[in-house]
Amino acid sequence: MNANQFFKAVEQLQGWRECAFLLALAERAFPNYALFSDAIGMKSGAKMRHLLDLAWDTLQEQTTEAALPQMLAKLESLSPDVDEYDMYGVYPAFDFCRLLEQALLNRLNPDRHRASEASQWAMGTVMNFIEVTEGEELEDDELVKLLDQHELMKIDKAFQRDMLLSMKRQRTPTEQFVANMKARAGNEGISNLGISLND
Repeated sequence: MNANQFFKAVEQLQGWRECAFLLALAERAFPNYALFSDAIGMKSGAKMRHLLDLAWDTLQEQTTEAALPQMLAKLESLSPDVDEYDMYGVYPAFDFCRLLEQALLNRLNPDRHRASEASQWAMGTVMNFIEVTEGEELEDDELVKLLDQHELMKIDKAFQRDMLLSMKRQRTPTEQFVANMKARAGNEGISNLGISLND
C-alpha cells in the first residue's frame, strides 16, 4: 500500500471502523501523556487510562447520549494547557488528548470524517519529536531526509497501515477483535515516540 492508497483508504473509514482507528492512534500515544503527567507530578495518568478504556468500550456497548459529553468534559479537565509548561513533553501529551477527543467526537457525531486529520496529527507528533531530538542543526533538505529514513517514522507508518488493513477486513467489532486491536496499538507500553511506560 503506497502513500496515496493509504490516504484514500483512511478517507473511506466510517462508523465503528473510523472510531477504532482513532482509538488505536490514541492508544499508541497514551504513554506520552502518562509519562508527562508523572514528570510534572499531575498524577492523572490512571484517570486518563480509565477514560481511554471507557472509550474503547463504546465500540461494543450502546453508550448513552449523556455519557459522551461527560467523557469529553472529563478529557478537557485532564488535558494539559501547552502554554502553562515550558517543557517539550507537554506537546506529545496534548497530541494524545486531541486524538482521544476525536474518537469521542466520532461517537457523538459519526457523520463528520476525522480519521485523515488525526492520522496526520499522529505522524506530526513523531516528526516533531525527531526534529527536536535530532534535527536542530540540520538544513531543510537534511531534515527531510532524516524524517524520511527515520526508524520511528517507518514504525508509525507501518502501524497505521496495519491498523487500517485490520479494520477493512473486519465485519463487526467483536470483543476479541477490539481486545486484539487495543493490545496491538498498546505496543506493550511503548509509544509512537519509542518511549516506554516501563522505563
